[in-house]
Amino acid sequence: MKMPETFMREALKEAAAAGRAGEVPVGAVVVRGGEIIGRGRNRTESGKDPTAHAEMEAVRAAARAVGDWRLSGCSVYVTAEPCAMCAGALVLARIDRLYVGTENPKAGACVSLYRLLQDERLNHQAEVETGLLREECEALMKSFFEKLRGGRRQPQEGR
Repeated sequence: MKMPETFMREALKEAAAAGRAGEVPVGAVVVRGGEIIGRGRNRTESGKDPTAHAEMEAVRAAARAVGDWRLSGCSVYVTAEPCAMCAGALVLARIDRLYVGTENPKAGACVSLYRLLQDERLNHQAEVETGLLREECEALMKSFFEKLRGGRRQPQEGR
């Protein structure tokens, strides 16, 4: 059985690829039955699409792979805490568990600002675990924003 760190390392690979492409370095994978069924990385800049977050891309790919929008039995591994849009998508997709690398105090909707995946008023809840490979996830974000700030533009750190 593969360990959670194995899947977070795959999400980190996606995040690194996003960073190399000039995107905020966030990566995500969706796992079912010990296998990755969806991958995603931020593509908001390249796609000129505010919804092209890593989690959304990974969930879309997983739904296509299984032929259903319901992703019950799946876990999502993401390098940075999902925003409200992505957290909402995870609830709607019925994912069982979310593994987060690092919290996002400015836009996080799973543990930092809100706890959407654990809100009992919603029709579905998911378990949330934070801090998986935290140091690697934080280092990737920090490095990206340090390089960016040395350049010309200063985007929102939330995405």
